[in-house]
Amino acid sequence: MSRPGPPLDRRRFLRTGGTAATLAAARALGPALFAGCSAGLPSPGEPIVLGLLHSQTGTLAISETSLRDAELFAIEEINAGGGVLGRQLEAKSPDPRSRPHDLFPKRARELCERAGAAALFGCWTSSSRKAVIPVLEEFSRLLFYPVQSEGNECSRNVIYGGSIPNQQILPAVDWLFSAAGGGRQRLFLLGSDYVFPRTANLIVKRSLAAAGLEPAGTAYVPLGHRQFAGAVEMILASKADCVLSTLNGDSNIAFFAALAEAGIDPEDIPVVSTSVGEDELRNLPPEQVAGHLAAWSYFQSLPTEANEGWVKRFRREFGYDRVTSDPMEAAYCLVHLWKLAVERAGSLETTAVREALRDSLAFAGPGGEARIDPATQHAFKRFRLGRILADRQFEIVHESAELIPPDPFPQVAFPGWACDWTATGITAGPEVSIDGDL
Repeated sequence: MSRPGPPLDRRRFLRTGGTAATLAAARALGPALFAGCSAGLPSPGEPIVLGLLHSQTGTLAISETSLRDAELFAIEEINAGGGVLGRQLEAKSPDPRSRPHDLFPKRARELCERAGAAALFGCWTSSSRKAVIPVLEEFSRLLFYPVQSEGNECSRNVIYGGSIPNQQILPAVDWLFSAAGGGRQRLFLLGSDYVFPRTANLIVKRSLAAAGLEPAGTAYVPLGHRQFAGAVEMILASKADCVLSTLNGDSNIAFFAALAEAGIDPEDIPVVSTSVGEDELRNLPPEQVAGHLAAWSYFQSLPTEANEGWVKRFRREFGYDRVTSDPMEAAYCLVHLWKLAVERAGSLETTAVREALRDSLAFAGPGGEARIDPATQHAFKRFRLGRILADRQFEIVHESAELIPPDPFPQVAFPGWACDWTATGITAGPEVSIDGDL
């Protein structure tokens, strides 16, 4: 990808933590970058503002900063190709500092009200996503959310680009219990204490119960927790033969250190993580994680020409020490899907963009076709399971034959619930109590 003018040192620029970032391929950075905020959508001829809502500091920065990089990369590609509707894109990226309940909605409001963002891309935890939804509804904006989530939600104002349990967690459990996975029977559930792990584990528990099984044990720890000796003791005492980990953020560093300290061999008790990808592995000693597993839709090691080309281009732009991961791939694809929808609609207006996204739009992404289900506004996803290698990459040991349609309300856990925005919207079933105070 060529670009006039001197190269921009993105790593230095992105570390400054400023509230705005512009990667306009046709022009250099200048004072106008920080000017011209309006309360509504940008006027014709002005740059189109996109809000990137990712933590750059705090416990979740280990995962979120690279999602912002992937979105900026997509924006630069789009600008280099002429922009959207003949206009360049400008990204503004304030830091919500890993604080889901106060700073995420505050920053979202700033982006919608003061910066005039046409759409938002971001969040990592479900807590931050849920906190932002009322702001999206107030300003009639869409959030493009790139991370795996727990389901049990269908907001008209969210485009869900990550996997949900029927596309990620349930296939992983099925594999563990299969002959290929060792025929395991005693699954321990360990997660961070917020809505995603608790809801995902409810789905797992009810799926196991339907098969006449139950978990070997369950434990939750606060986000940012770093003392895991007790949790490891619980795993050993339960006689678990596998662990499903829904830990998020830098807690994973302490957890795998505690596993290694206890001498747990992944051949005996493999951990399947739902939030450890290539980016997180950069901070984990290989000797502590090699042999364990992760459940995703995309891995950097995917041996396709499209993926290998994308990885090379990303590393050329952001540094040859960088890696790509599943949420990064989804974040990148969502920006391009938004572009296609705006061009199909011929408008930035939220209702028109949402309708265009439901109209069989597809983007050929690094991991394969990226496409949104019109009924649920969740993505179709392929399931892939990877084994961690000593070089901090993954060996893909299993993948689904086809894209898996999203099911945000699996009936085993949420009987009677359904979502179809092309018809009646959300159909409510009996109220389901999620374990814990959410």
